[in-house]
Amino acid sequence: MKKYIILFLNLLVLMGCSSRQQQTQQATLTVSIEPLRYFTEAIAGDKFQVTSMVPEGSNPETYDPTPQQLVTLSQSVAFLRIGYIGFEQVWAEKLQSNAPNVKFFNLSEGVNLIREDDIHHGNHSHPGGVEPHIWSSTQNAYIIADNIFHALCTLDADHTAYYKKNLAKLKQEIARTDNEIHTLLQNTSCAFLIYHPALSYFARDYGLEQICIEEGGKEPSPAHLQALIRRCKEKHVQVIFVQKEFDTRNAEIIARETGAKIVSINPLSYKWQKEMTTVAKALSE
Repeated sequence: MKKYIILFLNLLVLMGCSSRQQQTQQATLTVSIEPLRYFTEAIAGDKFQVTSMVPEGSNPETYDPTPQQLVTLSQSVAFLRIGYIGFEQVWAEKLQSNAPNVKFFNLSEGVNLIREDDIHHGNHSHPGGVEPHIWSSTQNAYIIADNIFHALCTLDADHTAYYKKNLAKLKQEIARTDNEIHTLLQNTSCAFLIYHPALSYFARDYGLEQICIEEGGKEPSPAHLQALIRRCKEKHVQVIFVQKEFDTRNAEIIARETGAKIVSINPLSYKWQKEMTTVAKALSE
């Protein structure tokens, strides 16, 4: 009898430890892409665990979440999204129906969006007619950071002062990045070529011209490719940006014809500050 009493008491202790672990376990926030994880972790600090849905190297325009990611989302307290990325819009209703108790936050609120009619890099199109790559801009980064801060305060008002302090630090980092880019691009006014128009907002911030290889979201026709080569020569394009999730063969053809340098970038990298300055350094050279 005594043996069973001891066993029962040990079981109670184990259950109590498990309960305390669950209580102290961090709540999870899900974000759509890695740059958002960078901004969110900077502000959330140690109050939330942050996971991103689209891994680096995947195309967020066409990405399909895995079953495990849908489970993770359903266990999250909130989903922080850009608002206009292809997979977000295609999966919006499915994601919300799969996780009805999860709060959804659109981080593009307040951003001066570039509409398709305003884009002069070619006949590319996105769902909703909006250029979605808003994070490739220091000016937009301030707005995204503010939106994340307000989302966190909505979810966890008790730590508002903590989030406000972290927000201030992040904004200082954004300001340093912006100053570094301005210094690198000082007296620079140029056009650059890119396969997928991921730097529209970067170009707008710093008075640059982005030319896109894609034609209607697809590989360019031979005629369009020849037109791009002529345009690059006319605009004295010196840099062609490529991304690992897209084919680089046409970029290589244009580089051979124009003498432009091919530079690999990753706009979806968690290392937001490094990627922004990589673009500026390539253009400054």
